[in-house]
Amino acid sequence: MTTSAIVSKIWAFCNTLRDDGVGYGDYLEQLTYLLFLKMADEYARPPHNRKLNIPKEFAWESLTTKSGDELETHYSKLLRELGTQKGMLGQIFTKSQNKIQDPAKLYRLIDMIGAENWVMMGVKDKGDIYEGLLEKNAEDTKSGAGQYFTPRALIRTIVECIRPEPQKSIADPACGTGGFFLAAYDFLSDANNFTLDKEQKQFLKHKTFFGNEIVAGTRRLALMNLFLHNIGDIDGESSISANDSLIASSPELYDYVLANPPFGKKSSMTFTNEDGEQEKEDLTYNRQDFWVTTSNKQLNFLQHIRSMLKTTGQAAVVLPDNVLFEGGAGETVRKKMLETTDLHTILRLPTGIFYANGVKANVLFFDAKPASKESWTKEVWIYDYRTNIHHTLKKNPLKLEDLKDFIACYNPQNRHKRKETYSEKNLDGRFRKFGYDEIAQRDKTSLDITWIKDQSLADLDNLPDPDTIALEIVDNLEAGLASFREVLIGLQN
Repeated sequence: MTTSAIVSKIWAFCNTLRDDGVGYGDYLEQLTYLLFLKMADEYARPPHNRKLNIPKEFAWESLTTKSGDELETHYSKLLRELGTQKGMLGQIFTKSQNKIQDPAKLYRLIDMIGAENWVMMGVKDKGDIYEGLLEKNAEDTKSGAGQYFTPRALIRTIVECIRPEPQKSIADPACGTGGFFLAAYDFLSDANNFTLDKEQKQFLKHKTFFGNEIVAGTRRLALMNLFLHNIGDIDGESSISANDSLIASSPELYDYVLANPPFGKKSSMTFTNEDGEQEKEDLTYNRQDFWVTTSNKQLNFLQHIRSMLKTTGQAAVVLPDNVLFEGGAGETVRKKMLETTDLHTILRLPTGIFYANGVKANVLFFDAKPASKESWTKEVWIYDYRTNIHHTLKKNPLKLEDLKDFIACYNPQNRHKRKETYSEKNLDGRFRKFGYDEIAQRDKTSLDITWIKDQSLADLDNLPDPDTIALEIVDNLEAGLASFREVLIGLQN
């Protein structure tokens, strides 16, 4: 059976469970538990014969010999018990609960997963199956799962520009379901890019990837995603921490940081006040290694990522527009970034590519540098893939092909030999450079720079489809509403 056929078969069963109130996210969690147990069972058999620390009474076989109420009771107990185990096993099953109340449907799901030999499948096949399921889950806008899912075409573009090298570390302090890790893994294990020896393969599997994810359910999906892609060991410790990465400086420094920190400007903590009412309190991180103390989550992540890099390290970070133009703390962070790193490239992204509505985002590419009296950033190259670009998630989703021109302009082989596509003769050229002095003189050192004429304002005969226009209006309204909510929260505090 093909990868897409298996995805369709497994996903179709979700619609059966929806009638019982099992949402996409809950279904994906149950799949994760069962897939993990089935693969553990396969690894324990010949030719692998691996000794795994799953108690025999809670192994895969214990599920295949029961049905009806006995199965439901046993499955619920199994989830509780495995959540108390050590290593990746306990981390996959932490806080796990049975969400499938109908034993007959649980039996069918177990039967469906039991029909495939997952270990014998190619890494790419089983990885693609799980990635396909994650993408379907992200499409369910009601669950909010999309906020943990960066478009894979964008991730692949970033990895192709950064071009990570073997035996170097890659970190993501807000790793979601692990998309950046998997794209980097695919790039490093691609024979067209590198021929890895045994030592390099071991390094790639065990010592390359390090992440943080504070949402337990999302972290579970990330761990399973890595495991299905043959990263880490079923009986080893996990390389994804449950700790809030912003609380303290990173214990290690890394060669690469690739990240899309969570959207939403403020970090907050909910607590109950004396009157028994729920209140939110802004979280600020008092870090000695930060340039500025702020409750703006994105600015904190940007400062944290800069602090995680070795002096030869490289980063690519997806950040919303406010990071480029906001005054106060934002201006301080931008000035310090230009001074202490080589902030060489900004990719301006269009709306309609993220599952969270109203997001106007950019990718900032920068290299860490040692201390210096001179500013390290000499020029910032900006690629405008926003003006006159129209994407929608369903009809015109972002594809790798759409960003091929950006990759060519970025020139990953030697980014110091780039050429602008903008000129006096080509005012609509999307790639343009700005010198450090030019940027330093701008109001608030703003990096929010546009120069291409918006055709929709001038060319009424070539307007996008009505549904595209409608979606853009919704995006702009939702972005505006989000800003108003931030103001309101500020006024209430």
